Amino acid sequence: MPADLESPRRLAEPLPKEEVIRARGGRGSRQVLFRRSPWLVSYWDAGGFVVENYATRARVSADPLASQILDFFGEWRTVDALALQLRSYRRSSLREAVSGLAAHTLLERSDRAADPRTTALASWSAWNPHAGLFHFGTKDVPYNTDPDTADRWLRRKARREPPPPPLKRLAGARRTALPPPRLGGEFTDVLLARRTWRSFSRRALDLGSLATLLGITWRVQGWMDFGSLGKGALKTSPSGGARHVLEAYVLVRRVRGLAPGLYHYEAGRHRLALVRRGLKRGQIAAYLPTQWWYGAASAVVLMTAVFPRSQWKYGFPRAYRTVLIEAGHFCQTFLLVATWLGLAPFCSMALADSAIERDLGVDGVTESVLYAAGVGTRPAGVSWAPWPPQRSRRPSPQ
Repeated sequence: MPADLESPRRLAEPLPKEEVIRARGGRGSRQVLFRRSPWLVSYWDAGGFVVENYATRARVSADPLASQILDFFGEWRTVDALALQLRSYRRSSLREAVSGLAAHTLLERSDRAADPRTTALASWSAWNPHAGLFHFGTKDVPYNTDPDTADRWLRRKARREPPPPPLKRLAGARRTALPPPRLGGEFTDVLLARRTWRSFSRRALDLGSLATLLGITWRVQGWMDFGSLGKGALKTSPSGGARHVLEAYVLVRRVRGLAPGLYHYEAGRHRLALVRRGLKRGQIAAYLPTQWWYGAASAVVLMTAVFPRSQWKYGFPRAYRTVLIEAGHFCQTFLLVATWLGLAPFCSMALADSAIERDLGVDGVTESVLYAAGVGTRPAGVSWAPWPPQRSRRPSPQ
């Protein structure tokens, strides 16, 4: 396609009425209309120009013509209308380019149903593109490396490129020695004992321990009256603006008194509602890719965020940070409660996002999985979190 356009008018400007009629083939005629997706960002990557739809996660290399076409379709228009603007190009070439952009979801078509992800993402308008690009661009990461291979790769990298130092020290700064921290008592004992466990015994978790974990971590402990703004929940962990965007779902594998399956924890009434009965073989390992050792855990809590709760109050993308921080607050509470109970807790962000959301029945846009925290019973005879035995061999999850 020629790059030397004959100085066309700015493509985002509306066409004169008579040209729109001509483009549509006369009054009363119907043609397919196209419109640019509202969820596009563009950037240069490795020297090439890229356009990405972060709602559908479609990412394509673009040339100047593609940029001009996308600019033109800021409102519903036809290919014929485009051809009137870009007279230096053959109509067949423009039609082919428009079809390709539509196939990659960069353009929407009037004769096709809207992608449900793009429709749901309208609730993110005040946070986009910053929060939306990060959130949806980091979902469903391809996990193609097993832990042993990743470990070998990191060791080779460390030899040629040592990792950054784990602590910061200010050169030349004046220093004041501090007295030792006060230790002793159950609170500090629990804090110092918290570890990530990757080995578990075959003993089932008792229902009372699961109830304690959920009740202390996620249960509503009380309510505050905010007048015309309604009531705000009080929990053991803080939440930005007291919006409490998190929901907890429990994947039960081996809990005495509770059938295996997926449950939703109702924080207001401290009870479990069944989402899906039964547990597939290897389901925990499938939800937490590359981390096969967690397949022997008793239960995994899947934390989701209901974003409209925060978006209603905070109309700017920085609020997305509060959602992530909140997940960290609640996860640490869960880990400490499990440690206090003498259990073997862990947490993971290596998630099969879409598979989890499909099983939970959430759309991944207004409600999306963020974090996982699990628990099992400790192996006999150990007081420290051991590395799982036979790391390269996947144990049976049952």
